[in-house]
Amino acid sequence: MTGTTTGQGPEGEQTAGGAKVELPKDRLGANYFKLFGASTISNLGDGIGMIAYPWLASAITRNPLLIALVAVVQRLPWLVFSLPAGVITDRMNRRTLMVRANVVRTAITLFVAFVVLGRQDALPGPDQMGEAATVITTDVGLYALVLVATLLLGVAEVFYDNAAQTFMPSIVHADKLEKANGRLWSAEMITNTFAGPPLGALLVAVSFSLPFYVDAATFAVSAALVAIIPNVSRSAPPKVEDRQHWWVELKEGFTWLWRHELLRPMAIILGLLNALGMMTFSVFVLFGQEVLNTSPTEFALVTTGGAVGGVIGGWTASNIAARIGSGPSLWLTLSGSAVTTFAIGLMSWWPLVWLMFAIAMGLAVLWNVITVSLRQTIIPDHLLGRVNSVYRFFGWGMMPVGSILGGLIVVVTELLSDSRDLALRMPFFVAGALYLVVFLVAAPKLTTAKIEAARAESTADA
Repeated sequence: MTGTTTGQGPEGEQTAGGAKVELPKDRLGANYFKLFGASTISNLGDGIGMIAYPWLASAITRNPLLIALVAVVQRLPWLVFSLPAGVITDRMNRRTLMVRANVVRTAITLFVAFVVLGRQDALPGPDQMGEAATVITTDVGLYALVLVATLLLGVAEVFYDNAAQTFMPSIVHADKLEKANGRLWSAEMITNTFAGPPLGALLVAVSFSLPFYVDAATFAVSAALVAIIPNVSRSAPPKVEDRQHWWVELKEGFTWLWRHELLRPMAIILGLLNALGMMTFSVFVLFGQEVLNTSPTEFALVTTGGAVGGVIGGWTASNIAARIGSGPSLWLTLSGSAVTTFAIGLMSWWPLVWLMFAIAMGLAVLWNVITVSLRQTIIPDHLLGRVNSVYRFFGWGMMPVGSILGGLIVVVTELLSDSRDLALRMPFFVAGALYLVVFLVAAPKLTTAKIEAARAESTADA
């Protein structure tokens, strides 16, 4: 599981223990489908956790800021740990790093399951969760556990996701990256937002602790699937004696990204988009319970709209980009996010919100397929972990900022208007308007000509 790789072959060839491994150009290959299976099963667990963690938090407290704080803690590791994760990813065997991250997530989730099992009799049932006026006594110890576990799971997620994205080009030919990413995200959407949440809601209804046990099992299976992928790499990790100081290596990755005329603004734009997304998502469990009046099952069904849209986006993204161009495809994501977010703020019937989620997630996957495949293509492999982590530092590091702003907007609006309904809608109105501003500023920077020029420059350098 910790074997070393040696040497670097030309494009389309990877190395495994010194032997060249030809990547198939006409298909995705067996190694890809092992990674595909690992990602799919772990995302089923993530979908279950998408219901289990916020529902558990809302059973402990009804305070919007405390609810938002859970989302803040979940995304805070991307701000704090993404840069060191990039250095570690380029220093270590990436497959091994992925396995270890999922083993850690298995252990943490099992611990949460045991604790919740011991305290679940004191938690309110699903039929007691919907009224805003109901004050549920905060279990300080359990709430603290939720925060700590969420933080640690977020740290492990940073290392796993960064390693997984940098590992993909080692097992998939460059010409197949958009197809590989599109298929992967389609499966992730099915399990994460279509199958996982309803299953999570069913498990919550049976027992508050049950979804956490199932979530832990999915991480364990995912770790096992990654472990059986052969040790292949486009380049070998540097030997210990050849490593530079940690700060020097980090600076190298940061400098490469910051000097890139396309990836620098793209990373900043992604950060703004993710901050606005978390502004609404951080309080969405309260919006679903109090504005949409959803039960746990209905709340889970709302998120399946994202799965449907994500699957469609994943399977059609490469065709859409080829037909209308990469630039207009990204513009479509920006403008569509503004419309769907503002529209959700106006709605009180969850099936309409389901439809908006489907559209928004389809557009988000379109963005991801284009931009991630671009990064995997143009960033040199020996820098891929570090540059990718710097990109995600900007792109994902803004999430905790957006999360806390969402909670603050609800609190301030409720104080000024004395309307809980308006307060829970206001994050959607603010985010929708700001999405439109981002679109107007970003569109000239994200053109098809600039994207194709970056690809051509990378090919010439290679």
